[in-house]
Amino acid sequence: MRKTAICLAVFTIACLNIFSIKAQLPSEITTDAGKISGTVIHNNISIFKGIPFAAPPVGALRWKAPQPVKHWTDVRECNSFGPSPMQPSPAPFSMWSQEFLIPKEPISEDCLYLNVWTAAKSQQDKRPVLVWIYGGGFSSGGSAVPIYDGETFASKGVVFVSINYRVGIFGFLAHPELTAESSTKSSGNYGYSKEGVIVPG
Repeated sequence: MRKTAICLAVFTIACLNIFSIKAQLPSEITTDAGKISGTVIHNNISIFKGIPFAAPPVGALRWKAPQPVKHWTDVRECNSFGPSPMQPSPAPFSMWSQEFLIPKEPISEDCLYLNVWTAAKSQQDKRPVLVWIYGGGFSSGGSAVPIYDGETFASKGVVFVSINYRVGIFGFLAHPELTAESSTKSSGNYGYSKEGVIVPG
């Protein structure tokens, strides 16, 4: 009996070590902007967090339409969420529990990042794609909110994508001077974009 218990303990530890190593194995793919690496967890789900999809909307690009992201040459590690959009910090005694709130850090104007959960193994492995755009009254929110985790969708064969977009004054400020300098002669919609097609920014 004691020998059986020891064998079972050794087997359990071995399995835990295997799964721990497997969860740290990189998953590498090529995007239009460059190569990225993520992590692989149980059920062979690949997770890529913090993939930049537009140039940082800072400096001269503040209150401008989203611009293309610059290409990179090295493999970019995408293992953690990018910063949440600039917004007031959640109240310390909010009606919402923590799984509904953005992390306290990091928060930045440089926030245009997306995240992907998928069990697909190649471009030929066609799967439905769900793109999640958070709510928040255009004044708050972010893709790093815990309840927006895409693992469950990926385990059911869906490619789950969550995105950040600018909120509050950084995403939806309308002002005559911004309107005057705009090529579209309008202002107040930098979080979403044109022609009825949502282009987050």
